Amino acid sequence: MVKERLNIKLLQLDLAWENPLDNRNKIEKLLSDNPAQADVILFPEMFPTGFTMNLELAEPMDGDTVKWMKQMSVSLKSAIGGSVSIRENGKFYNRFVWCSPQGEIITYNKRHLFRMGEEHENFTAGESLTTIVYHGWKIRPFICYDLRFPVWSRNINNDYDVMINVANWPAARKEAFEILIKARAIENLCYSVGLNRIGIDGNNIQYSGGSLVADPKGKCLLEPLPEEEIAESISLDYMELIGFRNKFPAWKDADNFKLD
Repeated sequence: MVKERLNIKLLQLDLAWENPLDNRNKIEKLLSDNPAQADVILFPEMFPTGFTMNLELAEPMDGDTVKWMKQMSVSLKSAIGGSVSIRENGKFYNRFVWCSPQGEIITYNKRHLFRMGEEHENFTAGESLTTIVYHGWKIRPFICYDLRFPVWSRNINNDYDVMINVANWPAARKEAFEILIKARAIENLCYSVGLNRIGIDGNNIQYSGGSLVADPKGKCLLEPLPEEEIAESISLDYMELIGFRNKFPAWKDADNFKLD
């Protein structure tokens, strides 16, 4: 049974550099100030620390951040997702972690590591896609730089309904973020959610937010958010999505392929 409307809350944050406790406290405060119920609550890429290559801050899956996410999910009765620097079996991953109120944990490891920030020298690339089924909706998470690679995100035979991209996308390339979020929605006949951060990180890189949500026509359902810390909600309509796919079934003419 599919829930007709999926309510998503985006937390556009000014992340405290390499300070998980401060960031968790910040999130709790922002959510307490914006208590409206949501089906899904999203945090940006590497929300506990900012986009740091300091591997000493990587946590295990049973560490403080994931435990906190699980507790918050149960407390708020919402699924929660965001990316975390994770240490596992001697390797390090930029990992999207999804926690549901039912106790389910689903993960996705970032595939495309940002070489201009030396991420590829510190983290291990993911090897597989992840599809989350929640309230009947099929949701596929991606992380930041993944957005530039349409083959990886290709929606073959409508495998997913919502694309999520959590990011630390610098202000210098903010136009590309908006354009690519819209493009991924159009080519994949899906809703496309882009969540970015704001502020200046420990490497003196500026982020301007611009988080947005686009529908399958490329129209912004949530216009790019201003450069401020904010919790913003959006409601996605399942019947509108299915109706457009039926009216304009471009997916039937897509090129079939398999990734190596």
